[in-house]
Amino acid sequence: MTEEFPYLAVAFYKYVPIEEADIFAVRHLKYCQRLGILGRIIVADEGINGQLSGTVSQCEHYMSDLISDPRFEGTDFKIDAVERLAFQKIHVRYKPEIVHSSLRHIDVSKRTGKHLKASEFKELKNREDVVILDVRSNYEHHIGRFKGALTLDIENFRDFPDKLKELEAFKDKTVVTYCTGGIKCEKASAFLLEQGFKDVYQLDGGILKYAKEGGGEDFDGKCYVFDGRVVIDVNTVNPTLVSTCIHCGTPSARMVNCVNELCNEQFVLCEGCGWQWNGACSVACMDVAERAYDGTGYYTK
Repeated sequence: MTEEFPYLAVAFYKYVPIEEADIFAVRHLKYCQRLGILGRIIVADEGINGQLSGTVSQCEHYMSDLISDPRFEGTDFKIDAVERLAFQKIHVRYKPEIVHSSLRHIDVSKRTGKHLKASEFKELKNREDVVILDVRSNYEHHIGRFKGALTLDIENFRDFPDKLKELEAFKDKTVVTYCTGGIKCEKASAFLLEQGFKDVYQLDGGILKYAKEGGGEDFDGKCYVFDGRVVIDVNTVNPTLVSTCIHCGTPSARMVNCVNELCNEQFVLCEGCGWQWNGACSVACMDVAERAYDGTGYYTK
């Protein structure tokens, strides 16, 4: 795999207390700059969350150095070989949480949903008494989701607690949460347990790890990722396409940002409509857009 493509894309997280996390973030940025690796890393008092890209050597060096720190021992890396770098810059930032959840009071080291391996998830997901819950945002599950999964109308994960009333009907069922890489499920499943749900699980490592271990079976569509690839294939068993172009309804998984920077909405846009609409989600945005559509719909700040 690494012989065919010269670069890697790596996603990881670790909930672990980090003392003086703000100082750690500054030092970690300097380390990444020396190493020459690119990506986006969030550091908080509660842990670390990162998406990186670099040469095979750079990524292996980074992963080896990270787990050599006892705090990050056992970190689970989701690794893909890629044709080109998935990031253009390196950012390491200190934030209140490693994923914005509005659930800062929850300590996942004390209680969270039971982790399911790919094989265990396959056994559970089709049972009538089991609810497969997608805790990702609208734009993510619009592109792809597990067959029969319950999706939520949320723009950001921080809105997840607001959906509690909708989920109350499943309190006595087995609930299995899933997300892209597992990080959101840690807090989502812990929150459900806190609210009285009795039998709560989470897909270990999320969709990305399931794709590696289970072939992505029964994941319909594509998977949204937080790097320059935007969407990736994860199902090699029974792949389908579930998303359609916002303008013409043609089946497509081509995800773009609106050419109007003030809008910047992410939506599905086929290549033909991309040029016809100049990368805009509406006539209004097409008329006021200041940045130029170049055929990709991917804009760097």
